[in-house]
Amino acid sequence: MKALVTGGAGFIGSHLCEALLKKKWEVYAIDNLSTGNIKNIEHLQNSKLFHFYMDDIMNERIMKSLIRKVGIVFHLAAAVGVKYILDNPLDSIRTNVRGTEVVLELANSFGKKKVFLASTSEIYGKNRGDKTSFKETDDRLLGSTTKWRWSYSCTKALDEFLSLAYYREKRLPVIIGRFFNTCGPRQTGRYGMVIPRFIKEALLNKPITVYGDGKQTRCFLYIDDAVRAILGLVDEKKAIGEIFNIGNPRSISILELAKKIKKITKSKSRIEFVPYEKAYEKGFEDMRHRKPDISKIQSFIKFSPKVEIDELLKRTIKYLER
Repeated sequence: MKALVTGGAGFIGSHLCEALLKKKWEVYAIDNLSTGNIKNIEHLQNSKLFHFYMDDIMNERIMKSLIRKVGIVFHLAAAVGVKYILDNPLDSIRTNVRGTEVVLELANSFGKKKVFLASTSEIYGKNRGDKTSFKETDDRLLGSTTKWRWSYSCTKALDEFLSLAYYREKRLPVIIGRFFNTCGPRQTGRYGMVIPRFIKEALLNKPITVYGDGKQTRCFLYIDDAVRAILGLVDEKKAIGEIFNIGNPRSISILELAKKIKKITKSKSRIEFVPYEKAYEKGFEDMRHRKPDISKIQSFIKFSPKVEIDELLKRTIKYLER
C-alpha cells in the first residue's frame, strides 16, 4: 500500500506516518512546516519507505505527482489551534478551503483515490447550554462573522460539504473524522493547545494559566487511540461517505486538569486565572462543554479509547521532560 499524508510533520500526521510505516506501507508526506516540525519525523527519514516533501498542499504540481503515486490520501494538513487562527485568519481560510479542494480534485482525477479528511469538533460551534454529547447529525450553532474563532469552524464545515459532494456526485470514496482534543507526545502548546501549555508551565514552575473560570470541560484522546481510529475507519468499507466523531467521551474541567498536572509534575506553580479577552481578543467566545458521542464509530469499528487522562498526562509529561 502507498499513502500520502498531508501535514505529515504535524502532531497527528507524524504519528500516523509512523504507524503506517510499521505496517510496511510506503508513505509520502508533505508539510510546509507552518505548524508542523521537522523534528517530529527525523526518526522516520532513514526508512526507504518514507519520502518527505517540504512544500505546500496548494502547489498543484507537486500534489499531482504525489497523489498519482498513492492509493489513499490522509488529508490532515490544515491551519489549527485557536491562537494560530486568530493571528493568521486569511492564511487559515485559504489553507483549509483551497487546500482541501486541491486534494479532492486530484484524488478524483487520478482514479478515485480514497481520501480520509481530518475535520474537527469545532464544527459544532457554541454549546447548547448543557453537557450532552455531540452527535454527528447535531445542528451547528455559531457566533457572528466578526468573531474570528468561528472562521475555523466554517472552513472545516465547507471541507466536509466539499468531501460529501465529491462522494455524492463523483462517487469519490471519502471518510470524515471529527477530532476532539487529541493529545500526546510531539504536540506543541504554541498555538493554544492546553495540555502541553499547562505541562510546560508546571515543569518550569511558572504560573499555570487557566483561561476564563476553569469550569469549562473538555475530553482528551491519546494520540495512539486517534491513529487506531483512523486506520480502523479506512479499513472499513461501510465507513465510506460517512462522518465520525473521534474522541474520548470522559470529561474533565480545565481547572481540574491544571490541578492534575500540577500534582503529577510535583510543580511549585500557582494556578492563575486569565480572562479570555486578555488571552485572545475582545469578545472572544468559547464552548463551555465539548463532549463527543462515539456510538457511531463504536458501531462501525468497535472503537473505544484505551488510554485515559492520567496515563495520557504521564506519557506526555515524560516526553516534555525529556
